[in-house]
Amino acid sequence: MTDPTEPHRFYVDLAPWWQLISPPQEYEEEAAFAAKLLNSASVPVREVLELGSGGGHNAVHLKAKFALTLVDLSAQMIIQSQQLNPECEHHVGDMRTIRLGREFDAVFVHDAVDYMTTESDLRQAIQTAFAHCRPGGVAVFVPDDTAETFEPGTDHGGSDSPDGRGVRFLEWTWDPDPDDTWVATEYAFLLREGPGQIRLVHETHHTGLFAREAWLRLLAEAGFRAEVVVEETTEERAPRDIFVAHRTF
Repeated sequence: MTDPTEPHRFYVDLAPWWQLISPPQEYEEEAAFAAKLLNSASVPVREVLELGSGGGHNAVHLKAKFALTLVDLSAQMIIQSQQLNPECEHHVGDMRTIRLGREFDAVFVHDAVDYMTTESDLRQAIQTAFAHCRPGGVAVFVPDDTAETFEPGTDHGGSDSPDGRGVRFLEWTWDPDPDDTWVATEYAFLLREGPGQIRLVHETHHTGLFAREAWLRLLAEAGFRAEVVVEETTEERAPRDIFVAHRTF
């Protein structure tokens, strides 16, 4: 199994391709739903910490509503986010261990939480969210799947840039061992850097898969009062289980 601290090419040398792999405009609907959940805190929500913020594609849509502080493990992805969101505060750091020494009205953890492949990893990420969430605040976690919702499958996508670059990718996710807490995704990228300049990149990612019970137990152990909210989406996919965790003390 891959170590979550091991850098993936996806987030290192392929980071400059991220806007073509997963365009920011595709995040508008889910960011709007996330904003609704972030505003469910019992305190007014202005300052929001995003852990695992990636290339800043959620931030593009959330920064008009909140003052965002963005944290990601990849320095290269932070550079991409800074280009899109120069008005936001950025930090390079691991969501399991980073401590900024201050609290926020809300903490948002999108699908980067999937790289927590053991309960120990997930517990640490949740503890980080709790440490940065002020009393009355809320933490919102958006894993791609839970054990109850996961189905093997494939996806594809990509887009083109006016400068002639283009990306197409194939994504294939499956579960090599249903008795453990991770699944595998194979990515194949075709990258067009110019006329006749095509290269292929393949890599394997391992991502966590936990039951709702495990999520709720770990959130409660950290001190949150948590619930599962089913995502509202018009996309052609199953809605995700989102964990909304309130800090009451």
